[in-house]
Amino acid sequence: MKLPPLRAIQCFESVARLNSFSKAAESLNVTQSAVSHQVRTLEEYLGEALFYRQGRTLSLTEIGGRYFTEVNQSLTALSNTSQAIRNDQPGHIRLALYSSVAVNWLIPRLEDFHTQHPEIELTLNMVTDQDDYNEQCSDCFITVHPPKRNVVSTFLFAEKLFPVCGQRLWEEIKDQPLPEALWQHPILSVKYAGKSENAANDWLKWCKAGGFELPSNVKINQFSHVLLAAQAARYNLGITLIDNYMMLEQTHQQNLVKIPMHELLTGDSFYFFYNDLKSNQADIIKLSRWLESQCY
Repeated sequence: MKLPPLRAIQCFESVARLNSFSKAAESLNVTQSAVSHQVRTLEEYLGEALFYRQGRTLSLTEIGGRYFTEVNQSLTALSNTSQAIRNDQPGHIRLALYSSVAVNWLIPRLEDFHTQHPEIELTLNMVTDQDDYNEQCSDCFITVHPPKRNVVSTFLFAEKLFPVCGQRLWEEIKDQPLPEALWQHPILSVKYAGKSENAANDWLKWCKAGGFELPSNVKINQFSHVLLAAQAARYNLGITLIDNYMMLEQTHQQNLVKIPMHELLTGDSFYFFYNDLKSNQADIIKLSRWLESQCY
């Protein structure tokens, strides 16, 4: 069996997946020049260019795109098979999830998990809002977009948004009629990078669910992440919409108050999932059952 240079294959797959030589170098813990050298080695071996390089713009050639699909599938299959064989070596799980879910929902509960399962070491990794299901880095995931094939998926909870503000701002508006009192202060809207949404789209949907309109003259401050908006609200910079999973008892103690108005079901739901090759891995099953127990 004649194989291409395997180190070069790994570097090529990382560059193609991340669309960046520098990010690939960081993920592989090597220098960017080393990654470039390995990709050139692979191109020389194949006798074909795999990338178009125009200044800072990088894209796959047609051959590079086809090759990446095959390489990525092969490496994923190899990773899955290897992890399945390692099932007899329990004790360590890598879980990837959104930062907001990790910080506001999972981490405050982890003491209970460690108490129930002290034999399991749980490592948390962050995924972006454009989910990156890289099984070379994580064993299982919490996301709103689980793959439809070859996974075991468990429903955790539905996303509900409601308005919150800081304690001082709440003292100013609590005796005033709602929602009119809200519009006297800035509303803090979350607009995620890469999503083509209207300004304050989250608030427009919330208002529609309540049967009223968002005033055209209200001041709107936009944030790229719900954690930023929530922190701004905590310091009385305005009113924002956050998910129900973020409002734990300790959150109330940190100067964030839930305004007594209606909730908005966004249509998104959170799921825990893992590759079905891991369906007999006892530690992941324990984690799945514990996560479900936290959602009742």
